Amino acid sequence: MALLKVGNTAAAIAQIKVAPSVKDLKQLQNSITATKVTGRWPDVDVAITENLALLSAPRLHRSP
Repeated sequence: MALLKVGNTAAAIAQIKVAPSVKDLKQLQNSITATKVTGRWPDVDVAITENLALLSAPRLHRSP
């Protein structure tokens, strides 16, 4: 959220792409919603949505 507040959306998206868990992305999404800035950074909203879907999806292949 700090990166978004200073206007560095590229760095925020990079952090979103390497987010370790769905929980972390949900917390970011909730904090964006709570501060009522949803839609201010459409590319960030898309990155959160896409990465939530990727992290939530079952893996196609798991190593033994």
